[in-house]
Amino acid sequence: MEENNETATEETPSVFKFDKQQILKSEKYSNRRDLLNVLLKNDEQYSHEEIITLIDKFMKGKVKK
Repeated sequence: MEENNETATEETPSVFKFDKQQILKSEKYSNRRDLLNVLLKNDEQYSHEEIITLIDKFMKGKVKK
C-alpha cells in the first residue's frame, strides 16, 4: 500500500476587504454613507458581505422607546 503524502489543498477564493475610508468613498455605498460612518470602526477592514450584513442587521433592529 502506498501512502499519498500530498496534502489536499482547498483553494478558497480571496475575499477583498476595505477600510472604513475606502468604503465611505465608494459609489456602491453612497446612499448609506451616513449609516456606515457610524457602524464601521476606523481600525477594521470589511468585505462586501460583512458590510451588507451590518446594514441588514441595523435596518431590522427594533426602535427603542
